[in-house]
Amino acid sequence: MENMLGKNIAKYRNQKGLTQDQLAEHFGVTAQAVSKWETGNSCPDVLLLTTIADFFHITVDELLRGETAAETRLVPEDERKDVDKMLLKIVVDSAKGDRVRLNLPLPLVKLALELGMQMPEVNGIEALKSLDLNTILQMVDRGIIGKLVEVESAEGDIVEISVE
Repeated sequence: MENMLGKNIAKYRNQKGLTQDQLAEHFGVTAQAVSKWETGNSCPDVLLLTTIADFFHITVDELLRGETAAETRLVPEDERKDVDKMLLKIVVDSAKGDRVRLNLPLPLVKLALELGMQMPEVNGIEALKSLDLNTILQMVDRGIIGKLVEVESAEGDIVEISVE
């Protein structure tokens, strides 16, 4: 069985730029305990899971399963990631069964906009052409992340745009 909990603790700890010692100190455990959590040799006490999830600003489900909540949230200014290290994710599931997944670094999106490029049509989905990427970038600059757009066309095509 995959150690999703341990991998997620390590992932979120690293995203915050913390060492195992620093995380351990915050939760009142030893660095060895954190190491064992991350390697899958043990798990945090069940009563600590909500505290850990709250500390990382995620749900317990995200912590345990690795599933990102489909929510949009405002990240406090002092906890925001560098925008230049974030991704614009576009997911297209067409009614015809086509699946398109794009992960675009935000610096690339910014450069494309500066050069006058517009959102391309993907698999004939017209809804993407009308999206305003400048507005999406402004939202991200203000700390809004997660699922920003979800569109279902009359033909049954589904488009989701998120920023992580």
